[in-house]
Amino acid sequence: MHSPFPSFTLDLPAWAAHELTQLPSHIQAVEDRMRAVLNFARLNTEHQSGGPFAAGVFERDSGKLIIIGVNRVLPLNCSSAHAEITALTLAQQMLGTYDLGGPEMPAHQLVVNWSPCAMCFGAVLWSGIRSLVIAGADQEMMDITGFDEGPLPENWREELRKRGISFEEGVLREEALDGFRAFTATNPEVYNGRQGD
Repeated sequence: MHSPFPSFTLDLPAWAAHELTQLPSHIQAVEDRMRAVLNFARLNTEHQSGGPFAAGVFERDSGKLIIIGVNRVLPLNCSSAHAEITALTLAQQMLGTYDLGGPEMPAHQLVVNWSPCAMCFGAVLWSGIRSLVIAGADQEMMDITGFDEGPLPENWREELRKRGISFEEGVLREEALDGFRAFTATNPEVYNGRQGD
């Protein structure tokens, strides 16, 4: 007997599954990890399969690629289907653990094409990752795209460090901003739930 309630699957678009098979199993340099993430963000814009955001989970030290996720808010009708949520959730499912920093596990790194929003910041803290790498964290992405990333605490960088999460900022920043400009040029729907009065 089927449940009367809907179910939900957080997935990747078909193009992303194909692109993942084209990537090497290990990506050593953090800049090359970011390039792969930026390419997925660009393709998500081109395929109109979500917002202009992507995030990758890697083994921090070996460079082993676990997954690259993309924003899926609009196609899945799910406001929480941000790239970080997609990547972290799929990585946890693939590795069979809710804690990517669990005992006897390698340290995992999340690479994102901009700073986490208020929701994704919490997800980063609870995911167990040990390293966060972002392209940028200032107002410019929001100015370009119109997205509202929500209220991060002023000391969010220090909160990462307090929890043993190393942090690197500004990796391929200009390339990331170019991707946001390309997204804006498509005259997209910007899906902030509430845009003030």
